[in-house]
Amino acid sequence: MKLTPIATSLLALLILSPTAGLTQDAAQSDTRQPEAGSTIAHKPLAKAKHEMVVAAHPLAAEAGLTILENGGSAIDAGIAVQLVLNLVEPQSSGIGGGAFALYWDKQAATLTGFDGRETAPAAVGEDLFLDKKGKPLKFDQAVASGKSIGTPGVVAMLWKAHQRYGKLPWKDLFQPAIDLAENGFPVPDRLAALLSDMKPQDFAPGARAYFFPDGKPLQAGAILKNPAFSKTLRSLAKDGPEAFYSGPLADAIVETVANDSRAPGKLSEDDLTDYEAKERQPACVDYRKREVCGAGLPSSGGITVGQILKLAEPFDLGQAPLTLPPTQIIADAERLAFADRNEYLADSDFVDVPAKGLLNPAYLAERAKLITPGTMLPEALPGTPSGIDPDRFGKDATKERKGTSHISIVDADGNALSMTTSVEQAFGARTMTGGFLLNNQLTDFSFEPKDKQGRPIANRVQPGKRPRSSMDPTIAFDNPEGERTLRYVLGSPGGPGIILFNAKALFAMIDWSLDPQAAVDLANFGAVGNTILLESDPTLDGLAAKLGDLGYKVKRSPLTSGLHVIAVTRDGLEGGADPRREGVALGN
Repeated sequence: MKLTPIATSLLALLILSPTAGLTQDAAQSDTRQPEAGSTIAHKPLAKAKHEMVVAAHPLAAEAGLTILENGGSAIDAGIAVQLVLNLVEPQSSGIGGGAFALYWDKQAATLTGFDGRETAPAAVGEDLFLDKKGKPLKFDQAVASGKSIGTPGVVAMLWKAHQRYGKLPWKDLFQPAIDLAENGFPVPDRLAALLSDMKPQDFAPGARAYFFPDGKPLQAGAILKNPAFSKTLRSLAKDGPEAFYSGPLADAIVETVANDSRAPGKLSEDDLTDYEAKERQPACVDYRKREVCGAGLPSSGGITVGQILKLAEPFDLGQAPLTLPPTQIIADAERLAFADRNEYLADSDFVDVPAKGLLNPAYLAERAKLITPGTMLPEALPGTPSGIDPDRFGKDATKERKGTSHISIVDADGNALSMTTSVEQAFGARTMTGGFLLNNQLTDFSFEPKDKQGRPIANRVQPGKRPRSSMDPTIAFDNPEGERTLRYVLGSPGGPGIILFNAKALFAMIDWSLDPQAAVDLANFGAVGNTILLESDPTLDGLAAKLGDLGYKVKRSPLTSGLHVIAVTRDGLEGGADPRREGVALGN
């Protein structure tokens, strides 16, 4: 399968114009203007009748749309999108990382969760990120090393999902990425900008040679080829996941990790051979006559977003976003949910997580009483779900960083894929094998295994364990008490901010009746601790002052989301791509 003429034209257009390729509706004027004084750009609302792809780069979205046009399912398109993102957005995701996905099969009326999260090598101990004195390593020191690399799960997860829901042959889904790897593609602006802020010595030799040819960072618009990745893709297309988890490529991955001159890791051939992508039960809650479902454990996203929605549900959030008291109510709901998250959530295959208790309506109704509109919640502490010893787990010491990408797809049959995928921090462990970057996902564990009172931390390192994640692919339905009707497909990158961004989009569409693009464009806000975060946009200056008057500590931050949303309406599909990144919505 070759790229369509549309894709060829798009590639040429991207070479000539860095602002090309917004959406297929870009020719129509966007009548919605940014709020006076806003620095957040707006993109036009995308519309389609039959199928839609929203992804982090035009070439990736076009690859997915090509697959749909050739009769592929949503998972078929998602595979093609991921492989192209590995080329054009390598800093965020790729086959050297992990992912979570939700898949809606309309005909069977089933929602399936897929877990492609990395696992810790069997040879590691709880002291993986402690120095000889028992002190935690500096975060950046741990990231840029073989120690941080977990067993990649993307390939296994995509294969598992394709075996159930794929329509086109596996091998055909690789051709768009193979063509781009061999023929070249223009270096995206965002990739070039990130590299300009980094130093060559931050990268292992192979990655350094790729991203810093002649010792200088790649320049935007320069044509970049990746023959090593093309070879990897051809092998995977032919032999499936066996080509990744055993044989020469697996040997190369293990050798790269073991020989990392910055600090070797302990990933082995057995870790790769034994890796298993899993099906997981999505975490679902009813919210204002919608059913909202997110990723299950070891992702914390679905449970935490579910808690936020239910904690805010007793309150009238009004019709106007970014006002008081709605912003305060949502922020306090997020503070309470994050307090529970940090205390209890981890890989449920290793830790007894009170998942049902945390989403119990009676428990959440009692927690919601802590929120008082117009009055600051002094401190958000974890609650005690039914049947849980409050001293079972220690105070969390996990440090998370921003990264990741998100893919939203609806196909012509009404099936939907929501997939959040990551190598963790930008450029992962900053080392390459086979033309792709390896992840640093093990730094999503708590570096300290116990707190100061000697209590074990739920998200501590353990052999074979999956680190807690914030990734939260989300699918929402109408008619939660009857036959499910697909309504929203969404998700975002952003580390723990993913939870805030997804919650913002859901409140915006459900409570404030915004379309997907307006919901995405809306300034970001939220809280993961006792500080309220507001996007660095002048339109929020007044809100910041009012929150300060209530006693809240307010921090202004870029809060660079990458929300990608599809809404199913009576007239077809509507798509929103985040203006803060290079994403686009394309459809037919």
